[in-house]
Amino acid sequence: MSSESTPRFSPSDVTVVFLLGGPGSGKGTQSNNLVRDYGFIHLSAGDLLRAEQIREGSQYGALIKDYIREGKIVPMEITVALLSNAMADALQSGTVPEGHRPRFLIDGFPRKLDQAVFFEKTVCPSRLTLFLDCPEEVMESRLMKRGETSGRDDDNAESIRKRFRVFVETSMPVVTAFAEQDKVVSALATGSVDDVYARIREGFTARGINPI
Repeated sequence: MSSESTPRFSPSDVTVVFLLGGPGSGKGTQSNNLVRDYGFIHLSAGDLLRAEQIREGSQYGALIKDYIREGKIVPMEITVALLSNAMADALQSGTVPEGHRPRFLIDGFPRKLDQAVFFEKTVCPSRLTLFLDCPEEVMESRLMKRGETSGRDDDNAESIRKRFRVFVETSMPVVTAFAEQDKVVSALATGSVDDVYARIREGFTARGINPI
């Protein structure tokens, strides 16, 4: 480990699992299952960024809004700071199940390889990345349906396709890099929610991560 920088949290004290998948791959749905059964504290990078852009007095709000509207990736220092502070807040607030090491499920992050490196160096090395592997046409169908009711600016055909391109170009190298370190559980994200969750559980069990 570099002497220049010590991560804020130790992997012997907290477990960090990254959750990656294209837009519409089911990250939110499966996060709910993992929180319920595994005691994960769920942190969504997207939710934190959306909350920050409307938080009164935020120095980042307008900047984040511009990046999200354009389908671009927010500067990693902002996203990592929000995640790191959310982890600290969760530990201080006593939301961790008693008698268990804190587990964080970080959803939709890291979006780029340099984000992964920066997070692991400054916040905490990850235990695993859970990758929801879903065909593009399935994701587009889900997002268009969600767009009918979500009210999200980016749930429209043009933004959706832009987000697919960004994911493939920038986030898949993250999955590949962690796979080379043998730190990826990949689950096919088609079929029913229960089908997908069964695949996730099987992958976690194989890596020694069990329900609480």
